[in-house]
Amino acid sequence: MKLIKTLGLTLASATMCLTSLQAGAQADPRSLDDLLQLVESATLTETQEQRDRIARFESNVNQRQQLLDQMIAAREEEEAISAQLENTYDENEIIKAQRNETLQERIGDLDELFGTIAGVVGDTRSNFEQSLISAQFSGREEFLTDLASIMASDSQLPSIEELERLWFFLQQEMTESGRIVKFNAPVAASDGAQSTQEVVRIGSYNIVSNGEYLQYDSSTGRLSVLPAQPSGGTFSPSLYQDAALALQNATSGFARVGIDPTGPTGGSYLAALISSPDFRTRYGEQGGTIGSIIIIVGAIAMLFAIYKMIYLTFVGAKVNSQLKNTAKPSKNNPLGRVLMVYENDKNMDIETLELKLGEAILQETPALERFLTLVKIISTVAPLMGLLGTVTGMIEVFQQITLFGTGDPQIMAGGISGALVTTVLGISVAIPTVLIHTLIKSRSDRILHVMEEQATGIIARKAESTGASA
Repeated sequence: MKLIKTLGLTLASATMCLTSLQAGAQADPRSLDDLLQLVESATLTETQEQRDRIARFESNVNQRQQLLDQMIAAREEEEAISAQLENTYDENEIIKAQRNETLQERIGDLDELFGTIAGVVGDTRSNFEQSLISAQFSGREEFLTDLASIMASDSQLPSIEELERLWFFLQQEMTESGRIVKFNAPVAASDGAQSTQEVVRIGSYNIVSNGEYLQYDSSTGRLSVLPAQPSGGTFSPSLYQDAALALQNATSGFARVGIDPTGPTGGSYLAALISSPDFRTRYGEQGGTIGSIIIIVGAIAMLFAIYKMIYLTFVGAKVNSQLKNTAKPSKNNPLGRVLMVYENDKNMDIETLELKLGEAILQETPALERFLTLVKIISTVAPLMGLLGTVTGMIEVFQQITLFGTGDPQIMAGGISGALVTTVLGISVAIPTVLIHTLIKSRSDRILHVMEEQATGIIARKAESTGASA
């Protein structure tokens, strides 16, 4: 019974395994014979699957071997080609060396000539790229570029036609640099709009159109109006533009025009001239708020000073006229009004007369010295304000150095220049105000001196007459 139970458990376990392997392909066995048949069929099935796997593996091994044989054959073929190419390369190197030697023997003294031509081609190409003449004659740079590549090659030599064309371009550049030519070309305006205009090329120095100076962009080969035109100064700002327009309208004879011979595309002098700030930009914008205040204060001082100068001139003329006729005092001048004090009451005693005359002079003094203190204060404060602007400007410059370093000297120079503008403004205001204050002060003192002199004379004569009568 125990054997039967053990066999039953074993068969049950085998049945469960077979069932799990076959995934429900057959029904559960109902007897031992069915179980034996099931085990036999499962064994046969597994054996067949193993044979199939072995066959596939052997087939894959054969395919891999075929691929390996093919790769080995391809490698041997490429190695053979590489060896053949190496032999061909070595043979070509030998042939090249022989032909170079033959070329050098046949060239002989021409080698030095071709070297000189190569240098001329390089220099000419760089000159043509920057030349204003290229704005009229295009295509020269491309030819010189091709010729330079030929001169740099070891297997090519320039032809006679190419050398003759190089000579023609050199002769053309020399001839056109001394001519004034009119031609039509596209010109880009300052707002970017492009139109075809008549332009005048003044040799290789400048190009003008409609009274405006143009610049040539060598990278694009286009003409454009300069962003800022040269100024002829405060009194004739359009001097150069008018001359350029007159040259364009001229048909013969001579015409005055400003040119810049320092550069082929417009010149460094012209660039510096148009980039330099004018009076308004330098002193109005670079001076900042402090500079504007100095200008306003200086203008106020000059207005009061001019007014005071005119006033004292007229008063001085009336006083001089009164000096010629002291017997008839007039109310239209300070001296006349002082003399009228004595004329109104000649019988007053000396002490009272002296006090009356002193009072009259004191009454005339404020009108004569009005605004003098203001002008003097401005002449003193203006340099101090300029120094304040310079100090604040230098602080800003050092802040820029702290943030951006000293890599760009132009920024530092511009900042220092702007900082010193206020000092220039302060001194420019102080010098004329000091001079004019001294002048109007001297005129005012002279009038007061005349009145005091006349008053002292009146008291002296009064004292003499009083003493004689006593």
